[in-house]
Amino acid sequence: MERYKNLSSGIYGYEIGSDYIKVQFKSSSKVYKYSYRKAGHKNVDSMKLLAIKGSGLNGYINSKVKDLYD
Repeated sequence: MERYKNLSSGIYGYEIGSDYIKVQFKSSSKVYKYSYRKAGHKNVDSMKLLAIKGSGLNGYINSKVKDLYD
């Protein structure tokens, strides 16, 4: 799991796979998997870019894919 760059974010870390992104929030030890199958290609690819950038991932999840995890 990669540590998320924005330390003031609610995101602790992430893991990128070919068709998914796993996200761990600071408030929980649970890891949420967002996949192409459930969250969609566009959303997951956007989340991957935001995770690598280290900015905007938490807001994106809350506004676009909050409950679309596997």
